[in-house]
Amino acid sequence: MKSYVFYDVSSILYHTKWGEDGDRPMIGDKVTVHYTGKLLNGKKFDSSMDRKKAFTFSLGKGQVIKGLDIGVSSMQRGERCILLCKPEYAYGPAGCPPKIPPNAMLQFEVELLSFKGELLTDDGGITRRIKVKGEGYNNPNDGSTVHVHLEGYCGERLFDSRDVHFVVGESEDMGVPLGVDRAMEKMQKGECCMLYLKPKYGFGKEGRAQYKIGPNSDLVYEVTLINFEKAKESWELGLKEKLDFSAGAKQKGTQYFKAGCYLQAVVQYQRIVSWLEMEFVGKEQQQTVQNFLLVAQLNMAMCYLRLKEYALVVENCNKVLELDEKNEKALYRRGEARLFRNEFNLAMSDFKLVLQVNPSNRAARSQVSICQRKIREHHEMDKKTYANMFQKFAEHDVKEAEGSVATPVPAVTVSETEGHVFHNVNICFY
Repeated sequence: MKSYVFYDVSSILYHTKWGEDGDRPMIGDKVTVHYTGKLLNGKKFDSSMDRKKAFTFSLGKGQVIKGLDIGVSSMQRGERCILLCKPEYAYGPAGCPPKIPPNAMLQFEVELLSFKGELLTDDGGITRRIKVKGEGYNNPNDGSTVHVHLEGYCGERLFDSRDVHFVVGESEDMGVPLGVDRAMEKMQKGECCMLYLKPKYGFGKEGRAQYKIGPNSDLVYEVTLINFEKAKESWELGLKEKLDFSAGAKQKGTQYFKAGCYLQAVVQYQRIVSWLEMEFVGKEQQQTVQNFLLVAQLNMAMCYLRLKEYALVVENCNKVLELDEKNEKALYRRGEARLFRNEFNLAMSDFKLVLQVNPSNRAARSQVSICQRKIREHHEMDKKTYANMFQKFAEHDVKEAEGSVATPVPAVTVSETEGHVFHNVNICFY
């Protein structure tokens, strides 16, 4: 068996089966393994195989003993090995009673089943894989000025390579996509990582002619955070600073919105909310603060409308209506979002509320008519669906009455229901 030595023979790896490809896990990757741990006398103390459940952990994050972190980082997908760990790379002088005695050298049989990068967003749009770990635990925050080296790839083609300074939250100004910007707050100084960006966090459906990037292209960036200067945290700012910064963020958000950079605009409006939402002020400044919050949340609602994130439109409109229950724009935009979600009755209620606030709003009046038509069409579609369904049951009953052998009740297929889901309908069969 071929062996490799790590850290002055403190951890030794013997390969029993080579992996499938040349790719190896990186720091922060979610790795899934099967393992069996034994003392050198052959006594088994733990095994995922016995539990019949693979074990998953984040590589290089201290979630397992140091020897496993080091050994697994050298493996390829599908590889099996025997890993020998000296005490300082296992449980040290204390051991892990009662199964592992002090100063025990351990043997692990390990199979690397799979690994994948760390997801930085809930929608899976940004994946990070760390090539070189950064220093310490300090990260840039929103508004920090960062100095990075980046290399951007579309497929195998390198389209961008440079050192660049930008403000976190405003990377678009320097032609750096949102995905790189959003990753900054997770990085440490000196870190080098690979970022895998879906189009939403790259250059979107428009692409970027400057770099010859087509619409809806996935991108890969290798990013090194060379240095950064943190911005003041919200609690470090006085009210005047917050109001001044809010005015700048509002202007920047409008600039991004007009350029079609809706997610970048949302970042600016969210800044305003984070600065002012919990700010307690006297009566003199209360209206100013409230006006900023109304504008920020209304503009976020408009951005989310363009992004077709209708639940977030409703959420932001609701926040506006908590401050101003008769806000015409919030009621109208919430109605639009509900109409797009086929919530016709709720949408019609919102548009009617708009007309109570402003009877001359012709757009709202037109939307009420559209909602009424949609409701009628929905009811007619349901009638046809139910008629078709009950006809099949009637035919089934007639066959049984004529003495036919009992057959299963015919299924109603998706095509027969035209893809509709039945809500609030109670049907009893006797």
